[in-house]
Amino acid sequence: MEHRELGTQGLRVGAIGLGTMGMTMAYGAGDEPGGTATIHRAHELGVTLLDTAELYGGGSGSNEKIVGAAVRDFRDEMVLATKFGFVLPRTNDGGREFDSRPEHIREVADNSLRYLQTDHIDVLYQHRPDPDVPMEDVAGAVKELIDAGKVRYFGLSEAGPEQIRAAHAVQPVSVLQTEYSIFERAVEAEVLPAVRELGIGFVAYSPLGRGFLTSTVKPAAEYPKDDMRSWDDRWQPGNYEKNVEAIHQLTDLAREKGATVTQLALAWLLAQGEDIVPIPGTRSPERLAENVAAADLTLSTADLERVARILPRGAYGSRYPAEMMPRW
Repeated sequence: MEHRELGTQGLRVGAIGLGTMGMTMAYGAGDEPGGTATIHRAHELGVTLLDTAELYGGGSGSNEKIVGAAVRDFRDEMVLATKFGFVLPRTNDGGREFDSRPEHIREVADNSLRYLQTDHIDVLYQHRPDPDVPMEDVAGAVKELIDAGKVRYFGLSEAGPEQIRAAHAVQPVSVLQTEYSIFERAVEAEVLPAVRELGIGFVAYSPLGRGFLTSTVKPAAEYPKDDMRSWDDRWQPGNYEKNVEAIHQLTDLAREKGATVTQLALAWLLAQGEDIVPIPGTRSPERLAENVAAADLTLSTADLERVARILPRGAYGSRYPAEMMPRW
């Protein structure tokens, strides 16, 4: 697989990574066997970046434990990224909690090292900016972990330009992670220009629109309450029908290219710049292989212009309720 440089501190990963959130949360019941099999297949296919988080284990470390156990025999061939500072409540009511106090960052890092069965975390992200903790304090705490050899690279997630600059001035940020896809384009206005100015790489989460850019979508009412698509605005009546029509048009283009709409969506992201790495999430080895094949799909200027005509501003509907949207 093609490799890409993220940032200017030496972080190098395969062009397509793997998000592990769905192995334990957000998309129905967890699936440890499926997650383990998928991670093993990822290694076989040349995927090197695995993305997990404190949040995904709900405080138990379950997601990081799956990742750590799965890569035990080839740990040094993988780039393990985890996150601190964002804890969801037990209900999908839009509430949220943050904790990026330096003492909590140190605690989470030590827990993650234990859960991942490793002596270092390759990328440690702040999961969401904490309004009660200055970015300079967050960056300083991560810098101490880097200096101690527990962490190699510093990342931010869902941070805005001023937050990124404040952190970067204390400890160089190697990568920013934010939602970005054919469906979601908000980062193009200010965030992407800022990270490129600073020489920071970009990891795109939910690059398949939380599953909308696949062939398995159904209306929000047909998902269980523990599935985030049951409340995602893009699945709600009115928006859902318009988004489905866009998918039909994208599928026509993908077929002309001898690809699936999933592969088209990932190839589109890769075409936005060599500093971008998408991390589609899956717990299916077969779906993973389909995703990885997108790295070999080349889109022409005409193809990209056609995508822009189909979805000039991204999907219909917001990616989060207003109270959960990042404050850039």
